[in-house]
Amino acid sequence: MYEIVRNLDIQEKLREEIKTVLKAHDGKITYEAIQEMTYMDKCVNETLRKYPPLPVLPRLCTKDYKVPNSDLIIEKGIRLSISVYGIHHDPEYYPNPEKFDPERFSEENKNKRPPVTFLPFGEGPRICIGLRMGILQTKVGLTALLRDYKFNLNSKTQVPLEFIARQIILAAKGGIWIEAHKV
Repeated sequence: MYEIVRNLDIQEKLREEIKTVLKAHDGKITYEAIQEMTYMDKCVNETLRKYPPLPVLPRLCTKDYKVPNSDLIIEKGIRLSISVYGIHHDPEYYPNPEKFDPERFSEENKNKRPPVTFLPFGEGPRICIGLRMGILQTKVGLTALLRDYKFNLNSKTQVPLEFIARQIILAAKGGIWIEAHKV
């Protein structure tokens, strides 16, 4: 919500997609309708890139691993911290990383990036089991809100956002305050 109130053109484009898709589904928010909202998918993924729920993933090395093109060996039993936030804000993978740009998640742009550079829910055997449900709930909530309301940033929100230090889950200091207006 923070990014779509800061980028009103994106909010309007998303609202138009919602109206168009829901019209084709008799105004009903269905699983099929949500799956057709490709711009919604891009917006949700870009939000997860900028604000990963878990900024760091803790892992335990289960077998010796030689890092390719180096002499470094990560030994079995070593605890690792993978900086999801760091990867998602690396300009090598995401140019101008502070900009909110849903088009980073077009098929063409996704295919340009190396694998495992988008990790909002982890990857591999330890990926979050609630991934699909969480994304579906997010999209349903956004659809229900944006079809009937426009949103603006309230002056109580600190811009730029600052995050609360030493939290497991990424959270903004002072919260994020928005205003809703029926359309």
